[in-house]
Amino acid sequence: MGTETKVIAANEIEPKAKRRKFTASYKARIVAEADACKEDGQVGALLRREGLYSSHLCTWRAQARAGSLKALGSKRGPKNKRTEAQRRADELELENARLRAKLQHAEDIIEIQKKLSRILGVQLNPNETQAGSGNE
Repeated sequence: MGTETKVIAANEIEPKAKRRKFTASYKARIVAEADACKEDGQVGALLRREGLYSSHLCTWRAQARAGSLKALGSKRGPKNKRTEAQRRADELELENARLRAKLQHAEDIIEIQKKLSRILGVQLNPNETQAGSGNE
């Protein structure tokens, strides 16, 4: 992962910097190379060649000492610990809420129709009114 020099013309916009991502195997290789350095300045030369900071090496060494190769490849951010059953329950709760809202809307429309029929003096069919309100 060497550094590359980019030549930007005066009228061009430099692309936005992106966070670098290092694979677990790359981290392990760099830690092993740094540990193999015996002479003064070799670790610094390694870091310059790879375009790394000493904090990278310190962090990766600590993770390696912890004995966790998974830690060397760990990703940042929250871990998704929800099970499939929990995801399904959430989906069903959302659907239930949506259907309840739809039912309430339908009941509101029926109530308005009843009031309007009373105002206008129109007799509604009692069977249709009961079927629509769910009071069978």
